[in-house]
Amino acid sequence: MRKFRTYHDVDKSTGSQLLEQVLDQRSRLAERLAGIGQVVAVASGKGGVGKSAVTANLAVTLSAMGRRVGVVDADLNGPSLARMLGVPRGVLVDRADGVVPPKGAAGVPVISMELLQEAEDAPLRWQDPGGDTFIWQSTMETNVLREFLADVAWGELDYLLVDIPPGTDKIGRFLELVPALPVALLVTTPSELSRAVVARSLRMVREAGIPSVALVANMSGYRCPGCGERHPIFPGDGARRLSEEGSVPIWGEIPFDPRISEDTDRGRPRVLEDPEGEVAQGFRQVALHLEEAAGAGKVSGEGQASPQEGSQP
Repeated sequence: MRKFRTYHDVDKSTGSQLLEQVLDQRSRLAERLAGIGQVVAVASGKGGVGKSAVTANLAVTLSAMGRRVGVVDADLNGPSLARMLGVPRGVLVDRADGVVPPKGAAGVPVISMELLQEAEDAPLRWQDPGGDTFIWQSTMETNVLREFLADVAWGELDYLLVDIPPGTDKIGRFLELVPALPVALLVTTPSELSRAVVARSLRMVREAGIPSVALVANMSGYRCPGCGERHPIFPGDGARRLSEEGSVPIWGEIPFDPRISEDTDRGRPRVLEDPEGEVAQGFRQVALHLEEAAGAGKVSGEGQASPQEGSQP
């Protein structure tokens, strides 16, 4: 069992070796990431756009294509990915080589704060050094995310998808941990408000020099079960406008379907329940673009990418 000193232990008398501890954590993180082909940040900057559902369905889609995929739920205060992938609490096993991530739908391993909580409605509370939690919380959250990446026995993976919580500051913290991030998927909706918020995140990841940056346009229309026609559910098309203004490709358009929420509530992502439906087709397009970017090292901003011939699963 690995034991690390906390901030309670740091004073002149303990010899806490805090610097050595941090350097050791960084070394373990580098070693763990060396076994992962592509780390993919699924972010937005805005809440309520369906990032977690996109992460869960994309992970299952890639797994169905024969790829080895893991998922990190970086939303520590509002975790949901374990439930979406059908993993119950209390199933973590700690080995000498790290925590074993439990496998959910389609055999996708996942680590999430909800797996560590004693009760479903338990809020996350930090053990601070005697008050002023707001001063320490950012460091604590970053350390937990570092442990999710470095202290989990991921093994060899083709992709590790990381669901980043709302806020550009959360994206910034993650980029400090993984400065050589190869791919960032920004989830947005057609609404103008979503476009404005996600534009800030786009600027941040662009300035960070991430090679492949793309949009996932979620809730892009609704197919009427009566007439069969597809209708918009937001005025305008903020996702398309953001794509054009930011010269960033849209890798997939996911239609609004209330069954997405119903299925993830049951721990069965929609792409498993209807593998040939519109939702699954949208996620397959995202997966194929991701495969192309991973294989070609494609830099975003050069126009819409297109799937490689013969790459259909």
